[in-house]
Amino acid sequence: MVNRSMTSGGSVPRGDVRAQLRLVGAAPTLTDAPAALLRHLVGVGRVVHVPPRWTMLAEQTASDKAYVLLKGEVEVRRHGQQLGYCRPGEILGELGILHHRLRSATVVTATDVMALHLASDEFERLHAEDPYFRALVHEAELRKTA
Repeated sequence: MVNRSMTSGGSVPRGDVRAQLRLVGAAPTLTDAPAALLRHLVGVGRVVHVPPRWTMLAEQTASDKAYVLLKGEVEVRRHGQQLGYCRPGEILGELGILHHRLRSATVVTATDVMALHLASDEFERLHAEDPYFRALVHEAELRKTA
């Protein structure tokens, strides 16, 4: 059974910024990211732990957040049908924010997950102001809409 009211399993304590920077910087899509971007992501985002079988994003709901998957694996579903899996480094929830629409898919954790939670306003600000982040988001969008 899938928990339909995902919050998170709790966040990583914000006190250890170095550990958070290492975790975020180890995500495959962020290994070459500028240090300033990594610091900014950790500053405005929140590293969260999400247990297996939790719904992180639900189809046809408001696009109020996005995630960067740091550890673990999630399943993507549309209309209850499995579309595939995402692994560390993938950006989740960006399409709804970019296109100002409801979520087009549901994302459920398949394993324990660590992810960087970004509120939609911070996501939009990063997308507008940071060329590296904008390029990552564009690549993610192309993979999902191709």
